[in-house]
Amino acid sequence: MLDLLIVLAFVAYSVSAGFRSQKKASENLEEYFLAGRSMPGWKAGMSMAATQYAADTPLLVTGLIATGGIFLLWRLWIYGLAFLMMGFILGPAWRRAGILTDAELTETRYSGKGVLALRGLKAIYYGTVINCTVMAMVLVAATRISETFLYWHEWLPAGLYGGILAAVQAVGVPLESGATDLTVWVATTNNVISIFVIVAFTTLYSATGGLRSVIATDVVQFTIAMIATLIYAIVAVTEAGGLGSIVEQIVDRYGIEYARETLSWTPAGGEALLPFLIVIGLQWFFQVNSDGTGYLAQRTMSCRTRADAKMAGFIMTAAQILFRSLFWLPITLALLIVYPFDPAMIGGEQFVANREILFATGIRDLLPAGVRGLMLTGLLAALASTIDTHLSWGASYWSNDVYLRIVNKAWLKREPKSRELVIVARLSNLLVLAIALAIMANLGSIQTAWYLTLLFGAGMGAVLVLRWVWERINLYSEVASIVASLIIAPILLLTVEQEWLKLLLMSAGSTVVMVAVTLLTRPTSDTIRDRFYTTVRPPGFWRRAAARAGNPASEPIRRLLLGVKQVLLSAATVYLLLVGSGKAMFPQPGESVVLAWVLIVLGLATIPFTWRAIRTTHD
Repeated sequence: MLDLLIVLAFVAYSVSAGFRSQKKASENLEEYFLAGRSMPGWKAGMSMAATQYAADTPLLVTGLIATGGIFLLWRLWIYGLAFLMMGFILGPAWRRAGILTDAELTETRYSGKGVLALRGLKAIYYGTVINCTVMAMVLVAATRISETFLYWHEWLPAGLYGGILAAVQAVGVPLESGATDLTVWVATTNNVISIFVIVAFTTLYSATGGLRSVIATDVVQFTIAMIATLIYAIVAVTEAGGLGSIVEQIVDRYGIEYARETLSWTPAGGEALLPFLIVIGLQWFFQVNSDGTGYLAQRTMSCRTRADAKMAGFIMTAAQILFRSLFWLPITLALLIVYPFDPAMIGGEQFVANREILFATGIRDLLPAGVRGLMLTGLLAALASTIDTHLSWGASYWSNDVYLRIVNKAWLKREPKSRELVIVARLSNLLVLAIALAIMANLGSIQTAWYLTLLFGAGMGAVLVLRWVWERINLYSEVASIVASLIIAPILLLTVEQEWLKLLLMSAGSTVVMVAVTLLTRPTSDTIRDRFYTTVRPPGFWRRAAARAGNPASEPIRRLLLGVKQVLLSAATVYLLLVGSGKAMFPQPGESVVLAWVLIVLGLATIPFTWRAIRTTHD
């Protein structure tokens, strides 16, 4: 009962936040989707971190460590470079662009007859295909969590539950993880009810209050999730015999070779080294959100100043890469002791799925009442913060880019009222949700789906960043990247087995095509380029536009180099503290902790310089 009361208190707060923001959000799309561009940096950063703390992420982390060790987590940690690049280099440009969605940037950045068509294509591609696939991954994680805790067949009246069960069986699509002893259709029915309840209350407050309510709930959600995760880490480590004994127990249970591989922060070398370097070298840049496109840009554009935009990027990176990782590492390593497995069974999607679910199983088995309710609330909060963000993000495309710009202004030649647009935005939430649920029914393990999104997104990363830093990028550059990705990805899926090689070929192939098309096609008109440069003041290679605007030709390059310096400095702070703290807690067998403490001291020494970089607004 205590667990249930904690969950209900969280639900009540979230719904009330939506209604508190309803009046302001109903004024226009800027108030609805960007909170009137009034957010302080710390709130925007915590909201980004809350969205990234999705319910699927701790499950993904658990599976990665079990199958490949700590060093595989660089697949997640390396995104910190992209987050910092967005905050320090591109964040000010996003704010000055004065747009509502990244798809809208198309018409302010390019010229040509196909500009409007590209805006619509990107709105659908990002707002529906990419967005709904990510939501589906989160919903799969939700079923694995809810299946362990929410026993609707015991709580609902038999007649009501029986009717829902019959409807679910008639549809014939199983949604169960095998984490319980329930029959397939009882587990599926429980999951369907859970998803409906969770999504209904999330949609209620996010559709009602817009970005204001989303950010307000995100801050509380992230705080709950971090506190609950810390408590879970303490309980799990205690159950496993204490922090100091985990390394020794992993050696005793799995052997010293497995222990060294699992606790290593780098690959062992040999054949694994090159793929590892290629993946972490490319993945952060060649991905669908490389420049912050999507909900990260949305939070950045909602910030009140350039310094707030930088603050948001850094807080998000520190919270996501550093703090939550140092909570998850003890949990996932402790679960190796509490729920052992046969190393000979490593491999295959089913093994990964079974290890992923143990994060939720540990909550059920190890945590006492009250604490279990807090952790469950934390996971539901993580789920809600991700769903509300993706609903808001997807709805912004459909209302601002499709309905307002294409349907009304281009086709019907009319100017819809602000309240009409807000109504469409709220209805768009339901459309995005329906598509995500349809995709969810066809996903296997979270890890497999994640790899697929990485592959399809790899073809877009270069052009998304280059459009800000290279004035020669034009309309056809982005079209070429999208077309190349859609053609190359299916070929690689059928012909190449190694995941790292797929990423390399996709990144290289799409970039070569994009650059070739850029150089062979007509550049953006001087009028559009000059207006974009004057308004946005982008960093990088804008010599001609800068000269025409009366600025030194080297000025955009200076801003880019300053941003790169700030990114590297802030990245040093985060990664030095992460690696140093992690190695201090869990050294490899026979390894000295001297290096770990050296890294920690160096990381602490960089903090004042990072803070100065955040407050610097020379650009």
